[in-house]
Amino acid sequence: MKDAQLVAELVRPEIAEMAAYKPIVPFEVLSERLGIPPDQIVKVDANENPYGPSPRAIAALAGYPYYHIYPDPHHTLLRKALSEYLGVGREYLLFGCGADELLDLVVRLFIRPGDAIINCPPTFGMYSFLSELSGARVIAVPRREDFSVGVAAVESAVAAEQPKLVFITSPNNPDGSVLSPSDLERLLALPVVIVLDQAYVEFGGDDYAGWVPNHANLIVLRTFSKWAGLAGLRVGYGVFPPPIVEQLIKIKQPYNVNAAAQAAVLASLDDLDTLRARVRTLVAERERLYAGLKEIEYLRPYPSHANFVLSRVLGRDAGALKRALERRGVLVRYYRTPRLRDCIRISVGTPEQNERVLSVLREIGEEGGE
Repeated sequence: MKDAQLVAELVRPEIAEMAAYKPIVPFEVLSERLGIPPDQIVKVDANENPYGPSPRAIAALAGYPYYHIYPDPHHTLLRKALSEYLGVGREYLLFGCGADELLDLVVRLFIRPGDAIINCPPTFGMYSFLSELSGARVIAVPRREDFSVGVAAVESAVAAEQPKLVFITSPNNPDGSVLSPSDLERLLALPVVIVLDQAYVEFGGDDYAGWVPNHANLIVLRTFSKWAGLAGLRVGYGVFPPPIVEQLIKIKQPYNVNAAAQAAVLASLDDLDTLRARVRTLVAERERLYAGLKEIEYLRPYPSHANFVLSRVLGRDAGALKRALERRGVLVRYYRTPRLRDCIRISVGTPEQNERVLSVLREIGEEGGE
C-alpha cells in the first residue's frame, strides 16, 4: 500500500533496524498457551517477589480515596518517607514509573546522537536498548569469566572512547555478582557519570545510595519491584546529585508515578518489618536453591547476591531444557546471547516453589537429554 510505504519511509531508519527488547510474557498468557491452570505453574522467570505486596500495601490500595485526582507530580510524601528509609536528603531523590523510566530519562538527559556509553555485558539489556534508541555508540566492555567488572578495561575504554555514561549493575542481572567498594572508587575517578543500578541490593552486596552526596558523578537506581513485591505497579527511584535532579524534573512526565503506586510505596515503607522478614526468607531460600542446583550433575550454578541463581547447563541444550521445564509448568529465563546461550536463570520462589523446581530438574536429569 502506498500510504504504508510512505509511513515506513518516514520512520527513523536506525529504529527500523533495531532489535526489539524482549520482555517476559505475562503469566496469564502463558497459562492459556500451555493449557496449565495458573495455580499449577511455578513462575520463576522474572525475579518477581513470590510473596507479593505487604498486607499494609494491599489495604492502602483498597482504601485509597483519591483515584479520581491526579497524583503528586513532585512525589512530596514519597521523597520524605524514602529519605527516612535511606538516610539521604530528599533533594537527592526522584521517583519514576519503574527504574526503567529513570534510565530512559538519564539517557535522554546526557546522550545526543553519536555520544558514547559503556555497557558491561552480560547484564540488564535495557542499558544498551535505551542508549541505541537515543543514537548512542554503545561500547561493550565484557565482564570477566566470573562476571566481575573488568575495571581496568573500563578505564581503557573511557580513555579511548570518551563516553558520557558508564552503566554498572550490582548485584548484576543475570548472575548476582557484586561490585566492590574499591572498584567503585576507581570508576568514580573517571571523567564520566557512573549509573549504578542496584535493583537487587536488598538481597545482598554493598548499598551505595549513601555515596551519592559525596560524588557528583554517581547515580544510584533502585526499585520497589523486587524486595517490596510491587513489580506490577511500576515504581522505582533514583538517588542523584541535586543538579541532576533539577534537570530530570524538567523532562519527566508530570504525573509519572500513579496514585496507586504512591499509596503502596508509602504503606510498604510503613511495614518494613514484614518486608525485611520476607527478604531474609528469600535469601535463605536462595542459598538452599543454590545448594540444590549444585547437586544436579548437568547444572553449574553461580553464587548470587540477588533473588535469582544463574546456572550453566552442561551436556545438553539450555533452550531445550527451558522448554522441557515449561511443559511441566516451571517457567525459567533463557538467553540467546553468546555468553549466556548455555545458561538458565531461576528466580527464588517460596520453599514449595523451589522444591518443585528442583524436583522437576531432577526428573529431567533422570530422563536424559531432550
